[in-house]
Amino acid sequence: MSTNIRGRTVFTVLSIVARFGLALVWLVSGYQKMANPMGFRQSIQAYELFSPGLVEVIALTLPPVEIVLGLFLLCGLFLRPAAMVTAVIMVGFIAGISSAAIRGLEIDCGCFSSGSGESGSLGWAIARDVLFLAMAVWAVKFPFRKLALHP
Repeated sequence: MSTNIRGRTVFTVLSIVARFGLALVWLVSGYQKMANPMGFRQSIQAYELFSPGLVEVIALTLPPVEIVLGLFLLCGLFLRPAAMVTAVIMVGFIAGISSAAIRGLEIDCGCFSSGSGESGSLGWAIARDVLFLAMAVWAVKFPFRKLALHP
C-alpha cells in the first residue's frame, strides 16, 4: 500500500469518525437530557451563570437541538452547517465548564445525563469537549459526504 493511499485512508477514517461520532454524541446526550428534564435543568442552574428564565429556555431548547444536529450528521443533511453549529456549541460548553472549574464548583456537568456522577470530573469534561470541538472542526473542513442525503 502506497503512502498516498494510506494517507487517504486515514483521512477518510478521520472524516467518518468525526461525522458519525458526533452524530452519536448528540443523539445520546440529547435523548438523555430529554429523558430527565428536571435533572438537566438542575445541572444548568448549578453553573450559576444564567437567570431562571434563561435556564428554562436552555433546558427546553438544547436537547431537541442536539437531537436535530445528531440526525443531520447521521443522515448527511447540511453537514458543514451542522458541524459549524456543533463547534460553536462545544466552545460554549468548554467556556461554561471552565468557568465552573475556575470558580471551584463541584457540579455534575450535565453533559450527558444529570446525576451521572460526573461531579468533580470537570477537567475530563473539558478535555472531552475539546476533542469533540476538534472533531467538529475536522467535519467542517473535511465532511464525509458518502452516505449523505444532501451532498
